[in-house]
Amino acid sequence: MPGPKARLAVALDYPDAEQALRLVDTLGQTCQWFKVGMELYYAAGNTIIYQLRDRGFNVFLDLKLHDIPNTVAGAVRSATQAGASLLTLHASGGAAMMVAAAEAACAPGSPRLLAVTVLTSMDAAQLAGTGITASPADQVLRLAKLATQSGIDGVVCSAEEVAAVRAATGPDTLLVIPGIRPTGTAIGDQKRIATPAQAIADGASMLVVGRPITQATAPAAAAQAILDEIAEAIQNLTHP
Repeated sequence: MPGPKARLAVALDYPDAEQALRLVDTLGQTCQWFKVGMELYYAAGNTIIYQLRDRGFNVFLDLKLHDIPNTVAGAVRSATQAGASLLTLHASGGAAMMVAAAEAACAPGSPRLLAVTVLTSMDAAQLAGTGITASPADQVLRLAKLATQSGIDGVVCSAEEVAAVRAATGPDTLLVIPGIRPTGTAIGDQKRIATPAQAIADGASMLVVGRPITQATAPAAAAQAILDEIAEAIQNLTHP
């Protein structure tokens, strides 16, 4: 079973590489995985991936690709050249798009692919506003099953759905959970959240944490506290 460091990705939600790398250096070797989202990637490009890789870290490239199959397949190949270890795409792009992405990710050194189901900032009312009458939980399950059937390695879903997705997709699916908020931290704009221990107990493979670490007075201590909580949750799983 992967250890705590393999279970935590710190979200580098910064507008430039200088601020992001300052946080990375503050954390030292506390964490192994860093998530580069659209804000940072569009500012710094592949350079930030190279800089993180040169420091010995793994990069989770969260671009939420959503386009025609050929374009998404090309983006997967580009991410492979850049050195990303994980890459997201939107499951709502459909089966043909995801199959094309999965085929492109068969090349050596390709990132594992994660299908984003329903954003954690969305609740039932916001989902209904897009014309989808299913509940967030039902829509997540529908898209998770479609993704795994299309050859995608894993799924991004909220902690509220992780147990159901784990039961529906099996033990080998990589389940990555954003919206993690340790007890006592601000919820912010997230709607469907959980503590690290709850998410791990329900079957999460990896947790994504941003503001509770990046906005903490002592980021390294905040990250270590989350890693300790993950370690305890793993211990409870193996020795209930």
